Parts: sequence; C-alpha cells; structure tokens
Amino acid sequence: MSARNALGSGLAALGASLGLHGAASAAAPTPWQIGFQPAATPIMREITEFHNLMLVIITLITLFVIGLLIFVIWRFSEKRNPTPSRTTHNTVIEIAWTVIPVLILIFIAVPSFALLYRSDVVPKADFTIKATGHQWYWEYEYPDHGGFSFDSNMVEDADLEPGQKRLLEVDNRVVVPVGKTVRVIVTAAPDGVLHAWAVPAFGVKIDAVPGRLNETWFRAEREGTYYGQCSELCGVRHAFMPIRVDVVSEGAFQAWLAEARREFAGAPALPDTTAMASNAPRPR
Repeated sequence: MSARNALGSGLAALGASLGLHGAASAAAPTPWQIGFQPAATPIMREITEFHNLMLVIITLITLFVIGLLIFVIWRFSEKRNPTPSRTTHNTVIEIAWTVIPVLILIFIAVPSFALLYRSDVVPKADFTIKATGHQWYWEYEYPDHGGFSFDSNMVEDADLEPGQKRLLEVDNRVVVPVGKTVRVIVTAAPDGVLHAWAVPAFGVKIDAVPGRLNETWFRAEREGTYYGQCSELCGVRHAFMPIRVDVVSEGAFQAWLAEARREFAGAPALPDTTAMASNAPRPR
C-alpha cells in the first residue's frame, strides 16, 4: 500500500469515528431525477426559487400562445370568415406585443441580476480552500489551516465498499464545518486543461483554468455529504473526477483538521499525471 493510500485509509477511519459517513443527509444524483437536488446553501435555495418562478412564467406564456393560436384558427377559419379583412396595421396591438414582453423581461431581470450578484460576490469568508484540477483528479489545499494539501481520486469500482456511490466516491474528501462561509479558489494545473468545480446542492459551478484563479463560495446550512463532478469536458477521464464535500459540526471539523495536519503536512507529493497516457493508472 502506498503512503497516500495509507493516509487516506487512516483519515477514512477517523471520518467513520466522527460520524462523517453517517451524515445527516446526502445530496447526489438519483435515478430518473428531473429536478434539482435539495438545496444546502442560501444561494442554491434562491436558484431553486428563481427556477420555480421562471417555470410559472414560461408555462403561462406557453398556455397563452397556444390558446391564442387555437382562437385564431377557430375564429378566422374560412367557414367563419369567408371575406378576409384587409387590415395591415393595428397600433394598439403592436404597442401591446412590444411593451408587454419588455415588462416581462424587466420583471425577470431584477431578481436574476440580484441573484447573479449574490452568487458571484464572495462575502467575508471564515476560511479558504484551494481546488486544483489535474488530469484527472482534484487537489485540495487548506491555506488558512497550515497550508496542507491532498489529492482526491475517484474510488474505482473494484474498491467500492457497501453503501458507497459508484463514480462519486473519493479516497480523500473535502471537510468543512456547517454554517461557515467557505471561499473556494479554483484553478487547473499549469500544463493541464480546463476543468470545472461543481457541487449542485451548493449552487456552485466554476471553471478551473490553467494559469488563472477563479473564486466562488458556499455556506452549507446543514450537515451532510454532498457530491459533485467536473463539469467541463476535460479529456478521456472527464467522467471520473468526482467531488465529495462532508459538512460536519465544528467539533468534528477540528478533530479532522488536527488529524489532516498531522497526516497530510508530511505526506510526499505525488507526481502530476498530466503527461501520462490516458490508460495509465492514476495516482492514489
């Protein structure tokens, strides 16, 4: 067993003892799912509410247009209207079909821009995490807690334990305390490709670009396990870059932090696999 595997196993055991595997809730894709995952942050809750509002608006517009078409077909059929009107302009109707859509768009734009602003502007954060996308795994750093870092690789099918989710489970997960504002700096390896760090339950999706630092944030409102995946087509193993975030109590986070500092601060760095062949084994 490699040093990193041993460290991952040790932290997994610590996680089990702290109750990380038995978290209060888990947000992940489900078979035949058509709606959003349950919101775990204020931003995702607002996104869901805005989506529901848009669904009502577009449904009403669709029904209105369908009804208008049916009425026109019925009212101006050849049987009921044997002598067609020669009217070419109607000032009132032309003003109405210009002004009403503009008002609808303004009604949509106000909450839309407000939500966009709140999601993009990072408030004062309690701490920062840096996520770096590699081909094809994630590397995480906790610069405000000693600067330790670790790699997070997908658990292969053959290594899955009972209850773990295929294509979503990782050997080393991100751990954050509940109710804290977490700033996430996202980038990609300098000699790598584009990735995207996305966790649907948080309402977070941001590109990881080589040579550039992007940032986002989240504040999880309840403890649980939340899954995401790379959402940018980044190569042959694009589908195998999962993200797992465990939201725990402050006490559990401090215990995990102490163990992570001890284990990962002295762990040897793994070589970047960017230049490796696509079928080569990934670092574990």
